[in-house]
Parts: sequence; C-alpha cells; structure tokens
Amino acid sequence: MTKFCPLVSGSSGNSIFIKSEGTNILIDAGVSGKKIQDCLKSIGEDCSQLDAIFITHEHTDHIKAVGILSRRFDIPLYATEGTWGAMEGLIGNIDRKNRKIIYSGEKTQLNDMVLKPFSIPHDAAEPVGYSVFSEGVKMTVATDIGHVDDVVKEAVADSDVLLLESNHDIEMLKRGPYPYSLKQRILGLYGHMANNSAGSLIGEVFSGRMKNIFLGHLSAENNTPDLAYSTVTEILKKSGISAGKDVNITLAQRHCPSGIVTFGI
Repeated sequence: MTKFCPLVSGSSGNSIFIKSEGTNILIDAGVSGKKIQDCLKSIGEDCSQLDAIFITHEHTDHIKAVGILSRRFDIPLYATEGTWGAMEGLIGNIDRKNRKIIYSGEKTQLNDMVLKPFSIPHDAAEPVGYSVFSEGVKMTVATDIGHVDDVVKEAVADSDVLLLESNHDIEMLKRGPYPYSLKQRILGLYGHMANNSAGSLIGEVFSGRMKNIFLGHLSAENNTPDLAYSTVTEILKKSGISAGKDVNITLAQRHCPSGIVTFGI
C-alpha cells in the first residue's frame, strides 16, 4: 500500500508524509518537531519510523524541524549541495552519516521507493521539487515556483497525485498590505505560483492518470481557500476538465493533515 498525506501546507510551514510498503518519508518539516509528531500521530504514524526527510530548500517554512527530528530520531536528511550550504547554521549539528546529498534530475533509491528531485525556479540556493515513485504510483510535490518551465511541466505530468502550489491571487496581493519589494519578489520569476498559473499548468498537463490534486502553500494574507479552489476549477472547466468528476481537487490545510490518498488497497 502507498499513502500520501500533506501534514501541513502554507506560508507558515510545510510537510508532506509519504509511505510505501517498506519506507516512510517526509518531504520538508517546516513547523515545530512537536507539531510534526502530533500530525503523524493523528493519522496513525510515528516519527520513530521515518526512514528519511527530503528537503526542497532552506527557507524556514520548509526546514524548521529537520535538525530537531534528525537528532531526536536519527533520521537521514537529503538535500542538494546548495541547500546544505545554505542550511549551515540554521538546523544545528547533523551527524555525518545523516547528511545525504541529492542531485536535480538524478534518481535516488530508498528501499522500495525512488525519488527524483527536479529544479524549481525559486529564490533559494539550489531548490528542488520531488517526484516519488512507489509500486507503479507517481506522487509529485511542486511548490515555491516563480514560473513554470519545461522541467516543472515534465515533473508534474502523469502524476497520480500532485501537491501543487496555489500561493496567491494576483489582484489580492497587489491590493494587500505587503511592502512593494515583497510584492515584487512574490510576483517575480523566482517567487511563488499564483492561483491562475496553477490552474493553467494543470490544464496543460492533465491526463486521465491525474486523479488527486492538492492545492498547497496558500498565503494567509493574499489568498483564501475558496478563491484558490474557484480560480483553479474555473480554468479547468474551460479546458473541459470537471473537478469532482475527472479529478479530485483538495485544499491542503495550513495546520493539520488534509486527508490521505492511498493506492493498492
């Protein structure tokens, strides 16, 4: 059995749990260690059973607990060389044997699971998203994306389950309280993905295989769950894709697990 569950997702913190028959991993751990443990417990899982944490990039909302969890449960951490360099001094001492380097575009085998990191356009040292393969299932985590390029399209395509960034509504961001420099960063080529861009990307790569999509990493100030959902589903409707019929669209929750997608039951 394969299991995919966003534990928390938003500008305040991100973490995704993925389980196969023989492997348990997190992608990111951007809230407190206690919060991660509580979220896992709520879905019947345990931090002590984690085989690895795979890190997308060094921003706090993705790495807050990675050092704590690695030391507490002796968990290996996987990240690019650039991310490791940027994390120095942020996550505390990590045992040498738990410092693992991954490379964008190169697959990493972990027990019965294969992970393929892919480059993402974001203002971090060497950021990646992940496609995870297990028992014939493809699961993809693609957030913190300033613009969609061919690498992102290829990674997202043919995913059975996808967590895709739907960070902000452009007009809401422009009218909002953020300083001009921050607005420009978010809207820039290495910022974050807007609702309409998420809808357009899904419409472009959609296939019958893609049955479960989580919209994640929503901004608390520049978006709402209803607005993200309605914007994306309206764009899909224009492409002849019906939410609820052709694909399940779920809003990844900010502070708690968002529901579990399972395969192979």
